[in-house]
Amino acid sequence: MSDSALPPATPESSDSSASSAWSSSVSEDDAKLAAAFPTGDADTLREVYDRYAGLVFRIALRALPTPGDAEEATQATFVSAWHARSTYRPERGPLSAWLGSIARRRAIDRLRVLNRERLASEAAAMDALREQSTASGDVSERVIDRIVVADELAQLPEPQRRVLQLAFFDDLTHTQIAGVTGLPLGTVKSHLRRGLLQLRHRWEVDGASAL
Repeated sequence: MSDSALPPATPESSDSSASSAWSSSVSEDDAKLAAAFPTGDADTLREVYDRYAGLVFRIALRALPTPGDAEEATQATFVSAWHARSTYRPERGPLSAWLGSIARRRAIDRLRVLNRERLASEAAAMDALREQSTASGDVSERVIDRIVVADELAQLPEPQRRVLQLAFFDDLTHTQIAGVTGLPLGTVKSHLRRGLLQLRHRWEVDGASAL
């Protein structure tokens, strides 16, 4: 597991009232725990885990197929958070929101592992039925298709690009995408539909220009 994808603390608002707004919405104990976390010891980690493990588990479970997978993502979240604790800034946002962002990324990591395992199993079964030459040709076509799709996706607006990448490259369902991104299911479907329409239009234009 890599911590390179850890989110930064919530961006600092230009309005100083933003900090007081969130701080007033959390308990005094939460605020004290958040303030202690960046330089805390093992006891602090234990307190943070006891207080927020349930929240992190629920976030992970919305995206993952089983409670066991959600538990693995929960543990990975706290490992990542502990390693990166010095980067958390309490004045920029609640600790719960920071942990939630990490949890979504660790859930995506877990989904990618599960999908790789599934695809590897399917590929092994298919390879047993194919001639080596045919299999090599299929692999080449898939690589070319992914390069073309990646190039076209790069031209889309960020929300649509992110959703389509998760759908096509990570093979996530609509519900899983909603879970890991925090977007409503209807918004995910809308981004997919609009993104596909834009891709289709670009391919038609590119095809016509090549004639």
